[in-house]
Amino acid sequence: MSARGFADRRDAGRALGQRLTDALRGADADVVVLGLPRGGVIVAAEVATALAAPLDVLVVRKLGLPWQPELAMGAIAAVGDAVETVRTESVLAAVRVGDDTFAAVRDEELVELRRREQAYRGDRAPVPLTDRAVVLVDDGLATGSTMRAAVVAVRRGNPARIVVAVPVGSPAACAALAPDVDDLVCLVAPRGFHAVGQAYVDFTATSDAEVRAALAQGV
Repeated sequence: MSARGFADRRDAGRALGQRLTDALRGADADVVVLGLPRGGVIVAAEVATALAAPLDVLVVRKLGLPWQPELAMGAIAAVGDAVETVRTESVLAAVRVGDDTFAAVRDEELVELRRREQAYRGDRAPVPLTDRAVVLVDDGLATGSTMRAAVVAVRRGNPARIVVAVPVGSPAACAALAPDVDDLVCLVAPRGFHAVGQAYVDFTATSDAEVRAALAQGV
């Protein structure tokens, strides 16, 4: 990482992989790396290479407020057929969202979640998580709502250990999530955090084709 930040997601993934190599040294369980699409999969591909571990995708969808989609009132994640839903209580306490509205947004995002799973993985079965050390990777941690959903979903798979790993994160989000996992690795958590992209020189949006290519490289 230069003074200006990570060059791009692959640069961030290489730096994160180096840190995780030390953090996971001596781990009793086999390691599997799960990337959150889209951008997190690009970071995760470099992490998986560094750890010589299999790579898979864990699709997570933010549940945005109908009138402000960028503000998450919750998130969903799936491992296999099981779908986990988390609610962002701080947002729901501040605005009035009926149960029917929440359910409608959830159902709409679930359709997109399944579409993306099919687009990214095809007919390939998910990598087994039982008794393994699962490293959950994203390109950054802002509110933490989608990562919380990912952690809940992964826990259903009976892993030996859950590690969340991100190149950059909000100090508040990292502190809130840390008690829910076995380890949380965040390379940069600036006090003046305002967006994940601030830590990158190139934060160009990742395409579905790039996600598929990264997953094919990591299989």
